[in-house]
Amino acid sequence: MNIVSLFSGIGGLDQGFVHAGYDIIWANDFDKYAVQTYRANFRSPILLGDINAIPLESIPDHDVLIGGFPCQPFSMMGGGLGFEDARGTLFFRIAEIIEAKIQAGRKPRAIVLENVRSLKTHNRGKTFSVIANILQKDLGYIMYPMVLNSADYGVPQIRNRTFIVCFANHQAAFSVPKEVVLEKKLSDLLEHDVPEKYFLSERILPTILSNGTGGYNAKSEIDLPVARPLCATMGKMHRACQDNYVTQNGRIRRLTPRECARLQGFSDDFAIPVSDAQAYKQFGNAVTVNVAHAVAREVRKTLEKLGEWH
Repeated sequence: MNIVSLFSGIGGLDQGFVHAGYDIIWANDFDKYAVQTYRANFRSPILLGDINAIPLESIPDHDVLIGGFPCQPFSMMGGGLGFEDARGTLFFRIAEIIEAKIQAGRKPRAIVLENVRSLKTHNRGKTFSVIANILQKDLGYIMYPMVLNSADYGVPQIRNRTFIVCFANHQAAFSVPKEVVLEKKLSDLLEHDVPEKYFLSERILPTILSNGTGGYNAKSEIDLPVARPLCATMGKMHRACQDNYVTQNGRIRRLTPRECARLQGFSDDFAIPVSDAQAYKQFGNAVTVNVAHAVAREVRKTLEKLGEWH
């Protein structure tokens, strides 16, 4: 099965599908550092550039389209819920790509999109209404939305994300991937002999461990068995109520980029060719490989039952 990957980032979603037997034939992202990391780890071609500036006809035909697209508010002026309401958003570009393939008689058999957990309530529910209407009514897919937590798929990180799985064949019967018992703790993923730069200084410790100031108050905890969600800005070192910190050799430190990679399901042979700052951003934005793999397996099972897998 050939895949086109949009908003690929460093390839967490892609890697899950590759592990399930799919072939990435074309990928795209606009972040040059993410593309650098992707190229260091995948043989699949990835094009650096704005997807809105890439001609539709240059995107190859494919069986499955995947992508973790950015979430943007949609206009609801006029009361409609179709293409007009999504125009100017990156989701609209996804819809344009699919529509172009439909017009050419090459409708993708399946679509897998990933986004934040709050997608259904984003912009007071209007965003999800537009997405669902376009995918189902305008493009003719059957849609299965779900929220999946990385901790339910073998990774010690609480990370709830929305997945939207769609099939062109309305006889498709898709099952939510079965959860597995979490056998690892954050402490199992830690590196040893960590460089000094990752340890907190005595000066910054009171700030990192505080429960907040002013009107903001949240409990700061370290050495959690299951990590808080990694975020794209964790390189800035937020308080311990938001970022993950651990104790090692009697001292407190932040996570290393490799530990963040492990918390996203990447194996240790996954190359990290960028700076720490970029690595933190990339792993904070990534799709957890374990979850992507679980979804990819279920999509494959559905396509096999339909006789559409090749």
